[in-house]
Amino acid sequence: MTAAPEHRNKRSYHDACGAARALDLVGERWTLLVVRELLLGPKRFTDLRAGLPTISPNVLSQRLDELVQAGVVHKRKLPPPVSAAVYDLTDWGKELDTVILALSHWGARTPSTYRCSEVSTDALVVSLRTHFQADRAAGVRADFDLHFTGPDANTDEFHAVVDDGTLTISRGASGTAATAIHTSVAAFVAVVYDGHSMAETITAGVTKVTGDAAAAEQFTTLFELPRECTGR
Repeated sequence: MTAAPEHRNKRSYHDACGAARALDLVGERWTLLVVRELLLGPKRFTDLRAGLPTISPNVLSQRLDELVQAGVVHKRKLPPPVSAAVYDLTDWGKELDTVILALSHWGARTPSTYRCSEVSTDALVVSLRTHFQADRAAGVRADFDLHFTGPDANTDEFHAVVDDGTLTISRGASGTAATAIHTSVAAFVAVVYDGHSMAETITAGVTKVTGDAAAAEQFTTLFELPRECTGR
């Protein structure tokens, strides 16, 4: 792999340790969350703003410029008829996937100060990938089109495949999955992590399942948050 370009940000640890050099590149506030939003594929600037609603446009532009300069992200233009500029992770940037998942697992063990905070659709998918319990999915083979409505009221689509203890989730519905789940991020979090049943959310009118309802219910049982760390 070619060496990464030198980071020109004047703020640096000036430390040759690999961890310090990594933090020079992705340690600024918001940077790793921008990477998180790009893990499943390219996004337009407006899509990134929707996933990170509390970041200012100026700060987002700055972080994207820094990531492009560092060789972690590249900006390209989609061909007609779309003709939109999008940001995407480079191959090197995609290696941060395991870093994000590890940090997500570590961070989930902190006291539940933010458990009631809203999360983006991509953040929910990262959470599902992080807290998937492979032992519970042994022998399970099923796929699902997931239609998640986020806090911004926009719906994003994903395709999840469970295959004998493994889980893969990609952006975009397949259109051929045996089961489709239409729900809000908040409702799915309530079912997966807070002990509510999918039947409750269906009755409340916030969830719709087409296809194998039993498989959908089983899918929600394949995830579990780690125990909180008391710091002692």
